[in-house]
Amino acid sequence: MAKDLCDCQRMEEPTILQFAPFSSAVDAGFWHYFTRLKLDVLHLNEDAIPITGSYVNSDAPGLPSRLSVEYDALDRNKPSTKWSCAALGTLINTNTVEEFRNRNKQELLKVSASALWDAITSDSALENPSVLVSFLMFTFADLKKYHYYYWFAFPAFTLPKTVPLVKQPQSLSTHFSDEQITSLLLACKSLGTVVDQGFFVITQSGNEFGVHQLRDYPQLRTSAAGTDREIFLAFSDPCTLPQNPGWPLRNLLTLVTVKWSKHWSIYKILCLRIRTRNGVQDANHSLVVDVDLGGIVDPDIPLDMPSFLGWERNERGKMGPRMVNLSANMDPTKLAESAVDLNLKLMRWRVAPQLDLPIIHNTRCLLLGAGTLGCAVARCLMGWGVRSLTLVDGGKVSYSNPVRQSLFTFNDCLNGGKHKATAAAEALVEIFPRMNCKGVVLNIPMPGHTVGPSLVKQIKEDVTTLEQLMDEHDVIFLLTDSRESRWLPTLLGAARQKLVLTAALGFDTYMVIRHGYRSQTKEGACSVNPSKAYPCFAHGCIPGNLLGCYFCNDVVAPGDSTHDRTLDQQCTVTRPGVSYLAAAHVTELLISVLQHPDKGLAEARLSDQVDVTEGVLGPVPHSLRGFLGRHQLVTPASTAFQQCPGCCDKVISAYREEGFEFLLKVFNSPAYLEEVSGLSELHQCIDDSQVWELSDSEEEME
Repeated sequence: MAKDLCDCQRMEEPTILQFAPFSSAVDAGFWHYFTRLKLDVLHLNEDAIPITGSYVNSDAPGLPSRLSVEYDALDRNKPSTKWSCAALGTLINTNTVEEFRNRNKQELLKVSASALWDAITSDSALENPSVLVSFLMFTFADLKKYHYYYWFAFPAFTLPKTVPLVKQPQSLSTHFSDEQITSLLLACKSLGTVVDQGFFVITQSGNEFGVHQLRDYPQLRTSAAGTDREIFLAFSDPCTLPQNPGWPLRNLLTLVTVKWSKHWSIYKILCLRIRTRNGVQDANHSLVVDVDLGGIVDPDIPLDMPSFLGWERNERGKMGPRMVNLSANMDPTKLAESAVDLNLKLMRWRVAPQLDLPIIHNTRCLLLGAGTLGCAVARCLMGWGVRSLTLVDGGKVSYSNPVRQSLFTFNDCLNGGKHKATAAAEALVEIFPRMNCKGVVLNIPMPGHTVGPSLVKQIKEDVTTLEQLMDEHDVIFLLTDSRESRWLPTLLGAARQKLVLTAALGFDTYMVIRHGYRSQTKEGACSVNPSKAYPCFAHGCIPGNLLGCYFCNDVVAPGDSTHDRTLDQQCTVTRPGVSYLAAAHVTELLISVLQHPDKGLAEARLSDQVDVTEGVLGPVPHSLRGFLGRHQLVTPASTAFQQCPGCCDKVISAYREEGFEFLLKVFNSPAYLEEVSGLSELHQCIDDSQVWELSDSEEEME
């Protein structure tokens, strides 16, 4: 059996040819590329996938015969690289380290060898000689630790089992003159596409050289009979040893033995090595090898696949895999980015293959309120992969805040306290540097909070800032601590066709609601008679554009809820766990909307017995009301109120026509808002005893 030259030693038996095996060289960038492919495309798929490697015949002395796998080796549209030869491979990745250890390695190699044997015995190897240098890459990627285990196999046949040499390998400078070598290099350069296939034929007559396709060898040799023309089987030799050819010659000799040994016994092999030194190409170190392949196979007996070998030894010289640890070499920020999304991608692998993660990643969220709810919602959104957040708040961090508001620490309270909005944004970036996050210090103007002449300019600037923020974001969260502070954002969201969600807290209750989504195609739908325009009402569901907003159940306009109130009445006093429940529900409500085919127009059912169109994560409710005291959750749905002080057509029209002047009137007198919306007229039509005036306190929501 031909011996493998694994320790780069010279031949011990001059009559037997020895080959220098390949050594794998995997670029670190490949593992980055493979990680993305595994997370985004392959998931749990263990099917073999094509991979492309390359090797060169221009390495300096002392380097091993390298087969390189570059960062784009898995790109099926990868262009060919000049001055290198392609090697066609197969990558098989396992999902567990146990499977990587226990898989039958001989069976894996046999599959690769069988494909190679089919190519040799058919004409495909002659048409595409690069298949003679095939390889298998067997891997396991531990994406939590960024440890990558891999084992290469370069299948080769032991046919012939021994390769007798007619004479010792000669250097090209011994066989040809300098002038002839120069002519040879020019011929190879002019037909570089043929040489880049790795295997070809060279003809020589005096100082004239030609380069031809491998499939033309029989014709060329037959025509050269009786002439002084020499015919060489040639290949790009990655080996740098002075007396030994590289691994690709193994399979070339197998092909020659199968195809042509019944016609000829002696073959001249040119192991072409071309180095560039100081800008000058040199091929003197190439080898010329004469081999005798006569009598190895019987042409009258069908040939079975011969024995094969090819698994690479590891860096310790043992038959086993290699491992690369990239956790210390990768950019920590990129590591974090990949790691934080791992849970989401695993969800898509195992539970929800249709989950659209990019739409979540690209959604720009505006959080109005950076207190207890704002901090918790921001953390939940980060966990879902949202990367663009803006927090708005006018307050500062006080000593009572950090224990309840998860983005603040004791140091944020010192020296009068940092602004909540900016402190929360800084905390989010510190948690995950890839966050696109900013804080805006802003007090939201409110109905019933009188604006004196000296404050008009500031209030107008605040309104303009809020309008701009609304335009720059896709989703608006109302997380402030009073009813009236949610009125202006509700109006602006409806007027700008934004998706608006509200979360509100009581002592042991909470409410989460998505406002009716006024799409541009159905603007003004709130004033449409639902029973006539939408027959689905009869089936127990409400289209998303006809859903009510946070204020649609009110029959009075929001006013100053903090005036003449004690401390416990001014603050939202809640059980500590309520805010986390509300924050989780309002975040999950947004994600359900984003994963629904109708997005903000997703219909809501009026009872659990009604079937509605579901999204990837199930049906999308209109609102959720939680009662922690009874550990109960209900999901009521209601239509938009035609006299709603927050989203009805009359209020939106007044805002669009009068702009800030309309808002200023509302800030100074909530009664004006009741007049515009039609609530005043409604009050006159109903006996006072039949009207329940809703309290502004969220504590009495139940």
